[in-house]
Amino acid sequence: QVQLVESGGGLVQAGGSLRLSCAASVRTFGAYTMGWFRQAPGKEREFVAGITRSGGRTYYPDSVKGRFTISRDNAKNTVYLQMNNLAPEDTAVYYCAATVRVYYSSSDYSDRERYEYWGQGTQVTVSS
Repeated sequence: QVQLVESGGGLVQAGGSLRLSCAASVRTFGAYTMGWFRQAPGKEREFVAGITRSGGRTYYPDSVKGRFTISRDNAKNTVYLQMNNLAPEDTAVYYCAATVRVYYSSSDYSDRERYEYWGQGTQVTVSS
């Protein structure tokens, strides 16, 4: 069983920045493909960012491209999500996800069903 714990959420004004962290309790963190998803009230959970096992490639939907950056530190068993120029529509619970599978397309990274492990989420609220 893989355990994921998100942190770093909070309240921020529009235009501000926030950095989320996801600590993974695994033997070999570098063996896992990682992703971030978010879910706002009344909306479906949506893909935010994905990253390969080595961190060499990243994937983003158009809604956050250019504003969000996913990264990882395999020595610390941690994946990060740097969020800049935040807007009220970014308000949601952000979830960290992991899979042992290796993917090669953005559609694979964005599919919720392709991740086996999920954290409990951290709340991000952006005020106007």
